[in-house]
Amino acid sequence: MKIQLSDHFNYKKLLRFTLPSIIMLIFTSIYGVVDGFFVSNVVGKTSFAAVNFIMPFLMILGTAGFMFGTGGGALIAKTMGEGDNEDANRQFSLIVYTSVIIGAMLAVAGFVFIRPIAIFLGADGQLLEDSIIYGRIILLAIPAYILQYEFQCLFATAGKPTLGLFVTIAAGVTNMALDALFVAVFRWGLEGAAAATAVSQLVGGVIPLIYFARPNTSLLRLGKTSFDGNVLKKVCINGSSELMSSISMSIVSMLYNVQLLKYAGEDGVAAYGVLMYVSLVFQAVFLGYSVGTAPIISFHYGAGNHKELKSLLRKSLRLVGIFAVTMFAAAYVLASPFSRIFVGYDESLLQLTVNAFGIFSFSFLFSGFAIFGSSFFTALNDGLISAAISFLRTLVFQIAAVLIFPIFWKVNGIWVSIVAAEVMAVLVTVIFLITKQKKYNY
Repeated sequence: MKIQLSDHFNYKKLLRFTLPSIIMLIFTSIYGVVDGFFVSNVVGKTSFAAVNFIMPFLMILGTAGFMFGTGGGALIAKTMGEGDNEDANRQFSLIVYTSVIIGAMLAVAGFVFIRPIAIFLGADGQLLEDSIIYGRIILLAIPAYILQYEFQCLFATAGKPTLGLFVTIAAGVTNMALDALFVAVFRWGLEGAAAATAVSQLVGGVIPLIYFARPNTSLLRLGKTSFDGNVLKKVCINGSSELMSSISMSIVSMLYNVQLLKYAGEDGVAAYGVLMYVSLVFQAVFLGYSVGTAPIISFHYGAGNHKELKSLLRKSLRLVGIFAVTMFAAAYVLASPFSRIFVGYDESLLQLTVNAFGIFSFSFLFSGFAIFGSSFFTALNDGLISAAISFLRTLVFQIAAVLIFPIFWKVNGIWVSIVAAEVMAVLVTVIFLITKQKKYNY
């Protein structure tokens, strides 16, 4: 039975609707992990460190996709909830066309500034050259990378979360197959890994573009539109939390790399890379659920259905709590096996990574609540509150912790800082949920 945004959602229906988004983002993360696996085990730990060193910069450029996807998806779903499907399609078309243009501009800028940025962050020698080689190949596909992230959000808004999952699987299989071919068989090294990722991003970004440009059975279709600065302003403000979150995470990752180079050298950067790969997979559960529920929340908010809005919030907090305990237990138990997959060839690096993993796993008990809280306010079209949660969680708390804690606990202080930042973010999220309850009637 087809699930409509206007339906009443019990736990079963909520999980059925959000599961494709969860699996989609998990799969996206997994094929990034496969990229790291091949680079680390076939090319070497310096190249592996280079990938993790430059990736935050590349992710900053791709964050426009999340901004347009989440901010645009919330506005489009709210417009559909108000009964104006024609305007929703005009908004959808404007958002997609604008993101393509911005993607091309960011690709050019990235190509020009990647070397000075890598040098500024402390890279030199082989680490610097490897970072630039990998980054410039990925930059060729940045417009598609932006579209891929954008459509991951908009497929749910279009009522086709399962189709979004299939596209993500196609992109992921492409990346994994080409990684094995280019890196393990052809021995193209770091260039091969970058090419595999770039091709997969083209698959993930271009296929949805073709689908929505043709007659389809979804709620949305690309067509004629006109420039509307007010719509783009609303989208940017509303999606600013996700933009802020992604940019902040990337900036913080750069800072972590700088601190790790100081306290543990290249091994520290490589260990942090393993943590981030696994974190992407685990956090994808929280992010996927948040992306999946966002159009439902936006629709019922636009329709003025406060009873359903309240029900969605209560059910979601309980489900996020279950996910959190599960993610923590899995990360804690699997710390050694996960670490061995990536860096088992180097005993000292392995021990550093296992120790980091044991501390880092506690962050999963808290991170999901702040991720959902930020997404919840985005869905309510309150981009400022959403951005505040993301800004504090991913930038302020993280930077303060990673600068202060290592003074007392050296390398372990870096791992503890991640957990401490998530705890503080949950407290802020609870405060906003309580203070805004009367305004939004949830």
